[in-house]
Amino acid sequence: MVKARFAPSPTGFLHIGGARTALFNYLYARAQKGVFVLRIEDTDRVRSKKEYEEEILSSMKWLGMDWDELYYQTDRFDLYKEYAEKLINEGKAYKDGEAVLLKVNSEEIKIYDIIRGEITFDTSNFILRDENNKPVLDKEGNTQLKDEVLIKSDGSPAYSFCCAIDDALMEITHVIRGEDHISNTPKQILIYQALGLKPPKYAHLPLIMGEDGSRLSKRFGAVAVSDYKLKGYLPDALDNYLMLLGWSPGNNQEIITIENAIKKFSIKKVNNSAAIFSMDKLNWVNSEYLKQKSVDQVIELLEERLKSKGFIDDDTDNDWLGKIVDLYKGRISTLNDFLEWTDFFFTDNYEVDQDAAQKHLVTKLKDVFSQLTDSFEGVETFSAENVEKTFKEKVTALQLKSSDLIHPLRVALTGKAVGPSLFHIAAILGQKRVVERLKKSLP
Repeated sequence: MVKARFAPSPTGFLHIGGARTALFNYLYARAQKGVFVLRIEDTDRVRSKKEYEEEILSSMKWLGMDWDELYYQTDRFDLYKEYAEKLINEGKAYKDGEAVLLKVNSEEIKIYDIIRGEITFDTSNFILRDENNKPVLDKEGNTQLKDEVLIKSDGSPAYSFCCAIDDALMEITHVIRGEDHISNTPKQILIYQALGLKPPKYAHLPLIMGEDGSRLSKRFGAVAVSDYKLKGYLPDALDNYLMLLGWSPGNNQEIITIENAIKKFSIKKVNNSAAIFSMDKLNWVNSEYLKQKSVDQVIELLEERLKSKGFIDDDTDNDWLGKIVDLYKGRISTLNDFLEWTDFFFTDNYEVDQDAAQKHLVTKLKDVFSQLTDSFEGVETFSAENVEKTFKEKVTALQLKSSDLIHPLRVALTGKAVGPSLFHIAAILGQKRVVERLKKSLP
């Protein structure tokens, strides 16, 4: 049975690179009807924090990745020490103070990487160096090989030692991880060989790069998954986008749910070239998921955010709110966009685009706005259609073009230079607030 694992270290939050690794392991395990293991690698007692662990688990659940088995390496320290003693007793490892080191001999190690093909390592390159980074020579003048640390001097097990033992004992069949772990692979193979254990199959994922071609940084999206949640991205959209960073469902398909991806996913079809993280593409994917949702579903997603801003309460008219959502859900990229673009519906203390106000709310329009206000006050049923009709009649009577007045009117009512249908906005705002804002808009 296929068994894959994701093994985060709780020394920081779950970032995009880690989430992509977790997702590919999850997809592969589920596609093969196998087992998905979550292993918390918390051996670094100083840097590991409970808050990071909780955030990792929470983010995994939010992204819809449920695990079949959960392990903590700190629960297994006695096991690692037992295997270290075994290697010492067999003469394959030795003590150096409190540390335990595996003897490394010169040999060639070959592995077949599912994504990259055959990779060859030569342990003769594992050269021991002094504090000046110069090779250390033995009595015959030959370079000495660097033995592999199994147990550190503080008594804690080394990463590669834990990793090899856990993968073997947990019967992990496939290790899918980032290509930055390639250098760890030969060290772990040496440990497998010393212990007489069978190594798993390896697949090293391409790195995720920023749009400028450099390693992913906070500037280009390398922030925690929980930050994307706060910014108003949807979990299924983030899953979808992460899939596209190195894999494609084929037929130029770009929108695919995690359930449908499981039916198509193959680790052999993952690209071996670097993936480029694009915020524009992520925003597009998220907007597509928002478009697919009903008005009621979007309201449910927005409710907590709107309440925290003081925009709505339990007495807010849901039909009225639904009209706003319906007007904007096809235009926004994130849930936070909605809060930013629609603030003028919920409060009179909304942010005004000062450049737009300076450009469009000019004194010479005062008389025009006064007449338009009188016309709007006379509208019997303040619907979008009647507002538009009244507006056009007034523009014609004043011998103006619609474009002369539409932008000033938008800024006066919304504080913004752009947006959806102004007449629908006016109808949702209501006659009273439209009249009040027009009267206050010009000095």
